[in-house]
Amino acid sequence: MNMTGFLGDVLQTVLATIFSVIVMFLLTKLMGNRQIGQLSAYDYIIGITIGSIAAETSLSADWGEHICAIIAMVVYAGATIFISFATCKNIKMRRLFEGAPIVLYEDGKLYTNNLLKARVDINEFLTQCRIGGYFNLQQLQAVVLETSGNFSFLPKSTQRPITPQDMQLQMDAEKPLFSLIIDGKVMQDNLKASGKDDVWLQRQLEKQHYKVNEVFLAMCDWQNNLDIYGYADGDENRSEFQ
Repeated sequence: MNMTGFLGDVLQTVLATIFSVIVMFLLTKLMGNRQIGQLSAYDYIIGITIGSIAAETSLSADWGEHICAIIAMVVYAGATIFISFATCKNIKMRRLFEGAPIVLYEDGKLYTNNLLKARVDINEFLTQCRIGGYFNLQQLQAVVLETSGNFSFLPKSTQRPITPQDMQLQMDAEKPLFSLIIDGKVMQDNLKASGKDDVWLQRQLEKQHYKVNEVFLAMCDWQNNLDIYGYADGDENRSEFQ
């Protein structure tokens, strides 16, 4: 084999792969970031298709095939973006592409036709209930199969956890915590959003005998409490419970 030709093929493969990765990244950003559990069947198929095209094309030695593959990926992504906008605006389109939630169990009754429609057998149904923490169907008021494929459980009022409202307690509103220091670096945007400044932060660190570069994570709550987590010694050896 000619070494020059071999190196040329390797370089072309590397460049084609890098190019396809960049295109896939841009298309993913355009289509929107979604968790695997949030993908519809159509989104899942499109994702696999685009990935397959990118992987197969990166091994091709013909730049013409690369261009055609990129066009195909863009068309797939464009169709997905169009459908995404259409489903947001039109409920009929949403039902067509995403389907509708299916009630599998309600008020002590199993809907066998809906189980069949959802292609969920009774063993899988009971398994999902156990995963959700319900080993007895009498604990549940309803079970719904969402369009994402996840099961939603509505416990009976006597089975759900007690809340402050049940006890007629007046609770202060919860507010998000701010990560002020991450990996030894002050997050200036978060510090500003929290209403604090560098002077306040430095005082809090001094009270707990820390320097900024010694802090792995520092979080501030709405009551101005600063929780600091330093770098643990020997944490590389802490991999599991003994």
